Amino acid sequence: MSWTLAELAKHVDAEIRGDADCIIDGVATLSSASSSKISFLANSKYRKFLSHCQAGAVLVTEADAAAVEGNALVVKDPYVAYAKIASLLFPAKTVVAGVHPTAWLDPRSHVHDSAQIGAHVFIDADVTIAENVEIGPGCVIQQGVTIGAGSRLVANVTLCHGVSIGHRVILHPGVVIGADGFGIANDNGRWINVPQLGSVEIGDDVEIGANTTIDRGAIENTVIGHGVKLDNQIQVGHNCRIGNNTVIAGCVGIAGSTLIGADCAIGGGAGLGGHLSIADGVQLTGMTMVTKSITEAGVYSSGIPAEPTKQWHKNVVRYRQMESLHQRVRELEQLLNNQD
Repeated sequence: MSWTLAELAKHVDAEIRGDADCIIDGVATLSSASSSKISFLANSKYRKFLSHCQAGAVLVTEADAAAVEGNALVVKDPYVAYAKIASLLFPAKTVVAGVHPTAWLDPRSHVHDSAQIGAHVFIDADVTIAENVEIGPGCVIQQGVTIGAGSRLVANVTLCHGVSIGHRVILHPGVVIGADGFGIANDNGRWINVPQLGSVEIGDDVEIGANTTIDRGAIENTVIGHGVKLDNQIQVGHNCRIGNNTVIAGCVGIAGSTLIGADCAIGGGAGLGGHLSIADGVQLTGMTMVTKSITEAGVYSSGIPAEPTKQWHKNVVRYRQMESLHQRVRELEQLLNNQD
């Protein structure tokens, strides 16, 4: 598909600087774009690439507009505008209704006529699949699952029994929702399983990345709110609740019964202990370890950045000396107080 700059500007509420009739048919980076592509500058430190950019147009803020030698669309947030334009240029494919001959559907399931069921899909009894749902190849939909309208399971997704999926949800390859949570009890030195009797509720407009796993609740349900975006390879433990519009980057581990508020942003590799509460509007930087509840919005960090090994070894020695150093300071303070 192709659009004029004037049409794209209207779509993202941009101000045109240059030729409004320029035709755009794709997107590209600043360094590789050709005259029919549009690019964006979201970080001013990459402004140096503008001098050699061959793009038909560049999305920029007002602060960077003067550095663009060719056509520009001036917007408040270039990255958001890029996302909207890329979606316009490359719209999602239309769901083609029908059931692949290798799929198996239990006759007690309820699949809307507009749904697309791919190759080697398994759909168990009492499953309800709404209109315009796409079930990609190799997916397993167990008993009692419900999937809302417009949702898409890309491939090899497993939805365990009783899971509820909202409208317009995207589940990427390898996602597993509703497996048993890590519930075990020690019976005189022998570990026994605790039945996981809850399920998982996924809200509307949620996107879940490849190989992310969300465990079912032990008694009550695990709940993922509306608009939540989860990256790849995230583990969400049983009975967790994640508030609306929270985003979580890859390889985060969330232990059971942790409550995460709305509008939070959690960086990659973070770890959250169990039975904690995280307030609305909290941001955790990458590799942060959370061991107690956070009650106020703000940015939180932990962990130590990488440094040369020789310096790291010195610091480790000093860390081990901290307790004795603390004790010496206390003794000196007591000695000074006694002298007073």
